[in-house]
Amino acid sequence: MVAVPSLTRPELTLETLAAGDQPTLAVPAVGAVLRPWRSGDAAAVRAVYTDPAIRRWHAQALDSDDEARELVERWRAGWSRLCEASWALVDGSDTVLGRVAVKVADPDGVGELAYWTAPAARGRGLCPAAVDVAARWGFDVGFHRLQLVHSVENPASCRAAQKAGFEPEAVRKESVLHADGWHDMHVHARIASRI
Repeated sequence: MVAVPSLTRPELTLETLAAGDQPTLAVPAVGAVLRPWRSGDAAAVRAVYTDPAIRRWHAQALDSDDEARELVERWRAGWSRLCEASWALVDGSDTVLGRVAVKVADPDGVGELAYWTAPAARGRGLCPAAVDVAARWGFDVGFHRLQLVHSVENPASCRAAQKAGFEPEAVRKESVLHADGWHDMHVHARIASRI
């Protein structure tokens, strides 16, 4: 196979990124930590996925402990597969408060963020603070652009994105299928040179 030469230099070197262990990141603004997922987190994740808002916006249900364990293992494996860094947002007693992930959308330096907050932890500014920390980490490791999308019908996610410094950019018409049909998705972005 002949390699086609590129005229650009990738911003992000994935092999270098995953050469070490996935880091734990402090979220000092809210006294929390982003740490890699553990197998033992499955029960907490399953409990979160009983929340109607989580099910609605993530279009997923976890109906068994095995399904929850499989999802947590998929998040954990993202690091070694060079496709995502997914963290559990936890407090000082290691209670799962949320999830933040930085996914590789384009190896030339574009990433996508995903996040949720456990129902009992909402309204405390945890999500925007954690998303900001994860974004700063992403820029430090070489991402040029970080973006996220959410349903235009999800104003809480929009507020979290904006508080985390992700500017509204566009609306993608009927671009994600949810349980209740196709949703227009709001696009937000941050650029490394503008942090």
